[in-house]
Amino acid sequence: MHSEPSTTSDIAWQQRALCAQTGADFFFPEPGSSLREAKRICGMCEMRSLCLDYALRHDERFGVWGGLSEKERLRLVRAEES
Repeated sequence: MHSEPSTTSDIAWQQRALCAQTGADFFFPEPGSSLREAKRICGMCEMRSLCLDYALRHDERFGVWGGLSEKERLRLVRAEES
């Protein structure tokens, strides 16, 4: 997947996202840690779909984005490619 530079409008949603108010620890946990809290926060966030779209377009490989883990995003991309 090709990564394009971000524009101000492309990332403006990040300021309104709930994760911006809670801290990165939930969304970039240590390997083997629970993702439950990050997914709960994402589930309440109005920016969830924009976040997931951003992660997919920019090939984000780490953390929880748009309520999905790295593995879940990879499965989604593979399913869309087939």
